[in-house]
Amino acid sequence: MPSLRVAHSPDSDDAFMFWALAAEKIDTGNRRYIHELSDIESLNRRAMAGELEITAVSFHAYAHVADRYVLLPHGASIGDRYGPRVVSKGAVPSDVRGALAGKRIAIPGEMTTAFLTLRMFQSEFDPVPTPFDQIEEAVLGGEVDAGLLIHEGQLTYAHRGLELWLDLGEWWHSETGLPLPLGCNVVRRDLGEDLIKHVSRDLRASIVFGLGHRAEALAHAMQYARGLTEEDADTFVGMYVNDYTVDYGDIGRRAVRTLLERGAREGLIPSKVSVDFVDDAVS
Repeated sequence: MPSLRVAHSPDSDDAFMFWALAAEKIDTGNRRYIHELSDIESLNRRAMAGELEITAVSFHAYAHVADRYVLLPHGASIGDRYGPRVVSKGAVPSDVRGALAGKRIAIPGEMTTAFLTLRMFQSEFDPVPTPFDQIEEAVLGGEVDAGLLIHEGQLTYAHRGLELWLDLGEWWHSETGLPLPLGCNVVRRDLGEDLIKHVSRDLRASIVFGLGHRAEALAHAMQYARGLTEEDADTFVGMYVNDYTVDYGDIGRRAVRTLLERGAREGLIPSKVSVDFVDDAVS
């Protein structure tokens, strides 16, 4: 059995869900996993090249790789009335959409779901691709007018004196009544039906084990918490490792389809996407 590369972001929620797999807390038979950590935009680009067997990607990127990868039904990051946040130094305007028009906004990558969703809210702005962990500094330094925060930045911006202008998860819920799907885990279709099924079971087992051994998993995740207190890290993990992470369920799957259908309808992704989950596509 060849080794399988499994790639994910170096942030606390991904570290939490992959901890049991990385620490060999679960039985994976003869399947050996090699963990690679990289920022989500880099993973999106590597998936577009078909480089990785198993990887985290943004749902925006999934629209571009669905022909090569199938969605694992576990491991999603879904925000239920919260999500990526637009912050600025100035006071919150009465018309946020209008205030953002034409502005320079630091974004964590053009293939991120955060960018896709912001363009649904306001398409007329000047995106400035910026490493996700440098966005707050770009706003504070006046290099941009506003910043689009993902990962732990969603909790730390206020400590830096920045103002929350827009929570995209809250906006999306007001538009659709649904949670906002942000990131997912995918597996390359050419691995074959039997191996894909086992990969899916291994990932689910890792998430469930982490949730059942929360203190140990959180201690591991703190290595990637980028300055968060343990309390804030626990809050962040709870935001993005939850029931939807164990399994999307009907609501989560509907949210994914709604997001990608709207993206295609508005011309923000190339075409309508076939949303295939492992348990649907491999039976």
